[in-house]
Amino acid sequence: MRIGQGFDAHKFVEGRKLVLGGEVIDHSLGLEGHSDADVLTHAVIDALLGAAGLGDIGMHFPDSDPQYRDARSLDMLKVICQAVDALGFRIANIDTTVFAQRPKIANYRAAMVGNLSSTMGVDPQLVNVKATTTEGMGFVGRGEGIAAAAVVLLEKDR
Repeated sequence: MRIGQGFDAHKFVEGRKLVLGGEVIDHSLGLEGHSDADVLTHAVIDALLGAAGLGDIGMHFPDSDPQYRDARSLDMLKVICQAVDALGFRIANIDTTVFAQRPKIANYRAAMVGNLSSTMGVDPQLVNVKATTTEGMGFVGRGEGIAAAAVVLLEKDR
């Protein structure tokens, strides 16, 4: 068994869609980033990479590479899942937390779980998405951006 953890944070900007877990969230601001800036999916990717000993998201999808400009994070997740599978690991479970003062994401949770689980080819019961505020503290509490954390457990499959 291998455990990995991931974290990502991006600041809000005007003129972009807000994407979390592959789902477009109704909000007046989006997140700044080279790709679609999906902090939840990025945290899951880094957790998978950490558990598999494959480095971090920046090594695989550098923001200096124009081919990843506005890239869909779920597509990047699929590539990483293939690499994890090639090493003989399977996902035992994933637990995530989105840190956002706003917007509230409860109405999008099931869709995010569905997007992540179908992209990874796992049962939705193996993927958990939670959300919390920071009670007004820090950049999240001031409404300047969103952060996400993920923990992944991999099991050797073969």
